[in-house]
Amino acid sequence: MKMDGQEESENVEDMRGSSGGFRPIHGIGLGTVAVALIGGWLFGVNPLQILGLLSGGDSQVAQTAPGQPAPSPPADDAQAHFVSQVLRSTETVWTQAFQQRGRTYVDPKLVLFRDEYPTACGTGEAAAGPFYCGEDRKVYLDLGFFDVMSRQLGAPGQFAHAYVIGHEVGHHVQNLLGILARVNAQREHSSETQSNGLSVRLELQADCLAGVWATRSQTEQGWRLEPGDIAAALNAASQIGDDTLQRRGRGVVVPDSFTHGTSAQRVAWLRRGVDSGQIDACDTFAAERL
Repeated sequence: MKMDGQEESENVEDMRGSSGGFRPIHGIGLGTVAVALIGGWLFGVNPLQILGLLSGGDSQVAQTAPGQPAPSPPADDAQAHFVSQVLRSTETVWTQAFQQRGRTYVDPKLVLFRDEYPTACGTGEAAAGPFYCGEDRKVYLDLGFFDVMSRQLGAPGQFAHAYVIGHEVGHHVQNLLGILARVNAQREHSSETQSNGLSVRLELQADCLAGVWATRSQTEQGWRLEPGDIAAALNAASQIGDDTLQRRGRGVVVPDSFTHGTSAQRVAWLRRGVDSGQIDACDTFAAERL
């Protein structure tokens, strides 16, 4: 993935502290974090509780003084530089896409943190992976998750990492379009199985929107994918499918418990977004079959 010369976003907030990067939780390494991550996905357990049991302690929550401006990443931080470029790319793409639909796109913030960080949606936890909080319109990311993807989930490469950011920004797009609020309202009056099904459609749509971003960004901004980049992103989607994670974690697959979609579904909807480059192609809620 070549983004040489691309602009950086001004909406990245670096809340990692002076050292930056990924800091293991009380001596817990990436392998244990991956176990907690997968365990949390599979069983609906707070991954930090698993880490607490494994490490014998609690993690410290990062804090900043009230009203203090959020610092930007250091200029020599290559990973943060890449994240800033990807975020800027999403800002440009979705601003234009919204304008074409007669709407206004509001840029999200992307917060880099380590271990834990307080958010409007509760405490953000590195062990749970990147996430979007609709209450404060921010994407939260511990850069150590990229190492987990590369070493534990078999999904290396910059475009695979960019896909993760594109997916979370896809949730922001859903929020601005009113989709998140509508789905959350439906889930409040649904059974657990029905609620899980709505969650799957929400997540697959975010996958598709990540693909839309990738295609439109290349065309409109002039950066390019290298051979194997699409395959790497598709592999990333495949590695975090519910069926793959359940099979890896406990050896059995329980479809009614799926919340993100199967590996095949995640690959298919990401591919649909890449191939079409159109928001309307991502209507998972109108699809009879996913």
